[in-house]
Amino acid sequence: MQDTIETADLFRHVSAEKAALYRCIMDVFAAAKRQYRLQLRPDEVLAEARWPDTPPRIEDVNAALSQLTAWGNLESHPDTARVSSLSDFYRARFLYRLSRGGEAVESALAVFTRTLRQRAELQTVALEDISNRLQALRALAAAPDADVAKIHETLRDLVRVFEGLTENAQAFMAGVARSIELQQADASAVVGYKRRLIDYLERFMGDLVRRADTIARVIHGLEPDIEAMLAKVAERESRDSAPGDAADRRDARSRNLETWRERWKGLRGWFLSTGHEPPQAELLRARARAAIPQLLGAIAALNERRSGRSDRSADFRVLARWFAACDDDDGAHRLARAAFALHPARHFCLDTGTDAELPANTSWIEAPPLRIHPRLRRYGEAAPRGPLPRVKDRGDARRLLARQLAEESAQVEAARRRLATGRPARLSDLGELDLQAFGQFLGLLGDALGEQDGPDATVERRTGDGLLHIRLKPLAADTHARIVTPHGVFAGRDHLLTITPTRDGP
Repeated sequence: MQDTIETADLFRHVSAEKAALYRCIMDVFAAAKRQYRLQLRPDEVLAEARWPDTPPRIEDVNAALSQLTAWGNLESHPDTARVSSLSDFYRARFLYRLSRGGEAVESALAVFTRTLRQRAELQTVALEDISNRLQALRALAAAPDADVAKIHETLRDLVRVFEGLTENAQAFMAGVARSIELQQADASAVVGYKRRLIDYLERFMGDLVRRADTIARVIHGLEPDIEAMLAKVAERESRDSAPGDAADRRDARSRNLETWRERWKGLRGWFLSTGHEPPQAELLRARARAAIPQLLGAIAALNERRSGRSDRSADFRVLARWFAACDDDDGAHRLARAAFALHPARHFCLDTGTDAELPANTSWIEAPPLRIHPRLRRYGEAAPRGPLPRVKDRGDARRLLARQLAEESAQVEAARRRLATGRPARLSDLGELDLQAFGQFLGLLGDALGEQDGPDATVERRTGDGLLHIRLKPLAADTHARIVTPHGVFAGRDHLLTITPTRDGP
């Protein structure tokens, strides 16, 4: 358990509060390790690090080095090379270098970063290198005196090239169509990528077809001699094993031989059929051929999106973002009612007898049940057979509406005549206003205050309909006006209001 905690401490600098500072320092030590430099001083770290912003103080670097040492990423040793006096000797000075755990963490992070940045590639050069190494191996096998060192070197190069080929092929087979990236790209980028990918795949598949048969024949020709060659290579590698007795050396030789057999089996399975499984090269070629239809499908999806066709999934994603941006539940409910048409729709009449007595804002849930004719469910229309229903006479409703409009117009005109006298009047002298007069007064006051430059400025303007001219002059700051309305009291600073009807109005 203690070892687990100490191992976890080695990665704490990656997510700590000062992670950027720690990573800059560790990058300096990783570069020093590659340059075969044993240890560094704090001032060297400060000078060589690539700081994203302003370089920190030397005190901050010393504190970070101490923290990395406490976590186990670095090792510190007293620095006595620069001691010139007794006080310097007693002052804490340290040299720092990577610890074993720190080296392991840096190696792991380097592999992690390289893997994320690696792009899927189909290496035609690797196929050529594999073919050349196999040809060299066949020539060494046909030689009368086997050169074990040459065989070992050729096999190591073969394995290294083959591992690179398989890693890139796996990355390619994992996702070559780049459909996600193409969904966000513009048309010119898609066309350019399509041409490059098709040329790339044609060149690779042609080279794969041409070289796969040659490689398969060479592998098949090496079958009688490969076991002996692998045994000699395993024997040569076992010489470098740790000191031990004869049994340990035999175990090391067996392990090395089994490792080389497994590597050769993997190479053989790439280019030769094993039982019912086709060669991996055939699967890669089929995957490369399938990449072109996938690319064309992505381009078709892009064209459909650009042509304006509806995409329900995209609409729902946009709606989800709108819901997430709502400030409260009330806003989300209003959005849901608008998006899914949950508001009342009494204007959509299905049953004139039932809907006639219900107001338009009645909810469908609170209304009496609505009986749907079976024809509407089966045929999409509710018109029964027989004569059409009579047109409903709405003359009474029209006359009632006209009478209400006339009454409202008369009330508005009376309120306008009361306010538009052409004489200056204090707001405090208006007294009590009814609803129509107060609504008219608020509209005129809003028009005037909208043009006012400051609280003490006099403003003059004409209403939007051009019928009235308004002049509003603020009185002293300590004056007070109070207007009584049926809904409450309107109070504020007193003003001198002059409303004059215009003669050139429309």
